[in-house]
Amino acid sequence: MKVALFATCFNDTMWPGTPRAVVVLLERLGCEVEFPTAQTCCGQVFTNTGYAAEAVPLVRSFVDVFSSYDHVVVPSGSCTGSIRQQHRGLAERAGDPGLERAVTEVTPRVHELSEFLVDVLGVTDVGAYFPHRVTYHPTCHSLRMIRVGERPLQLLRAVRGIDLVELPAAEECCGFGGTFAMKNADVSVAMGFDKARHVKETGAEVVVAGDNSCLAHIGGLLSRERAGVQTLHLAEVLASTEEHPWTPEHSPRTQRSESNAAVHGRVRPRTPRSGESVSAPGGAEALS
Repeated sequence: MKVALFATCFNDTMWPGTPRAVVVLLERLGCEVEFPTAQTCCGQVFTNTGYAAEAVPLVRSFVDVFSSYDHVVVPSGSCTGSIRQQHRGLAERAGDPGLERAVTEVTPRVHELSEFLVDVLGVTDVGAYFPHRVTYHPTCHSLRMIRVGERPLQLLRAVRGIDLVELPAAEECCGFGGTFAMKNADVSVAMGFDKARHVKETGAEVVVAGDNSCLAHIGGLLSRERAGVQTLHLAEVLASTEEHPWTPEHSPRTQRSESNAAVHGRVRPRTPRSGESVSAPGGAEALS
């Protein structure tokens, strides 16, 4: 099965270990993974702050880049939610029937990672090995917008060696919320400290989630408290095996010098098709 990886811009920039882990995992499960190099931001940061017109070029670029794929895998509930819930409204606002049709055709093929594994590939045991005490934080967009439900926990429960413990008040927001954390910093930090306290109560070595943005918020507060708890994306847990186990000392999350998922030796980067020009708002060419 050939799938496209939408790495997301923040993973590509700050946590390239996560999209690399997605590639390792999907290839282990028999998928052929392509990384279209013309991909850029899903536009959520513009939409959520009221810049709908500026988000439209990013919607257009997304459908241009991914329209030829049967499946698009996204290691982020937040970005998946933006694509599936916001792109259609932005296309309608733009008054472009062609864009509306393209969005309608592409968005059903966009899957958050746990959705793709459980619903499309039909697997819960992906052959992972992770002998650590773990707790799972269900992020707001994955929980409430795209409703991944038990899928991430189904996958984690099947991991060999794992000691999975329930997170108290798991469904409470961590307080990040993108620009909410900047506009309402005091409230955001207070919510984050509540989440960090619950994580510490579990005695977990690692807190796992499907969104690195939330993990950055939680991890920053845990680090500030010197809690000794690692944060790790679900993909990196599932990519870990007995032959190639994850270790804190060699976590891909600390290896930020490599720019994107295409640095993984086996992933197939794909350059834009002829005539496929993708521009970010303001006319700057999209970064690959």
